[in-house]
Amino acid sequence: MINVFVLQNGRLNQVNIDSRSDLENIVPVWVDLTEPTDDERAWVKSIYGVTLPDEDEFSDIEASARYFEAENGDLHLRTDFLFEGEDDASATMTVAFILARNILFSVHAEDLPVFRLVRMRARSRPGSIGDYRDVLLDLYETDAEYSADALEGIYQKLEAVSHSVLKKSLSDQAAAEVLNTIAHEEDLNGRIRRNMMDTRRAVSFLMRGRLLSSEQFEDARQILRDIESLDGHTAFLFDKINFLMDATVGFININQNKIIKIFSVASVAFLPPTLIASIYGMNFKVMPELDWLIGYPLAILMMVGSAIAPFWYFRRRGWLN
Repeated sequence: MINVFVLQNGRLNQVNIDSRSDLENIVPVWVDLTEPTDDERAWVKSIYGVTLPDEDEFSDIEASARYFEAENGDLHLRTDFLFEGEDDASATMTVAFILARNILFSVHAEDLPVFRLVRMRARSRPGSIGDYRDVLLDLYETDAEYSADALEGIYQKLEAVSHSVLKKSLSDQAAAEVLNTIAHEEDLNGRIRRNMMDTRRAVSFLMRGRLLSSEQFEDARQILRDIESLDGHTAFLFDKINFLMDATVGFININQNKIIKIFSVASVAFLPPTLIASIYGMNFKVMPELDWLIGYPLAILMMVGSAIAPFWYFRRRGWLN
């Protein structure tokens, strides 16, 4: 799918593209391609002279492959954007940007929430977009805001987890649910941190390239400051996640120790009855107690009493609490 936007009075207006002639008759500021077809790739190449990268070229992490200037002067960037995948799981998607012919070209596999937000804001805020570079900076700024919203969501979920963990007791089932939630939020926090690091590299590359105007350069610096503040939040969340993880594992260990303590107390308490039963279970010919009429009930009473006595002693010492 190809989405083409023209700049009119500082607003991004989308133009429907059904054929190659539709693309030839406009002067776009942003050409956004979501999983483009071979025909759409051919249109962009023949009309603008821009070769779009393939998906297998997105995965390189080296700076020379993610941020570079081609021989013809086109500027290429690869940037990761955060989004929610299947089953509300966090994920990142790499977007390829090409700055050429005063047009921003973007290529990605799925429509991203950051892109939808930028399109909506550009239509409702006249004058916010001046050229194709403003579109790119607006995408990076919105990406930082989207990551900040995701961090606020992590704060709220960890706050709910804290109330569960800091109770007097925590069952094993509740602990398992807490660990699952913590693991999910830790994964999301790590993706946000990685996403912000990648955005910082991209914005720094734009600033070093001297492509931005003085006003755009200041906007880029503000984006970097926002990212720096988010880094502090992610570091705090990592510490909080580790604390909650340790506390939850501690409760699990306490529950396991209680079970082990019960077995230990039971084994110690039943040692005296076992000893008495073993003595009177011996098959020696000369045993005075064999002729006792009260021998059997007396042995039973002794075993019961020797079992009750340790429990009474342990409870008095508080060892059964």
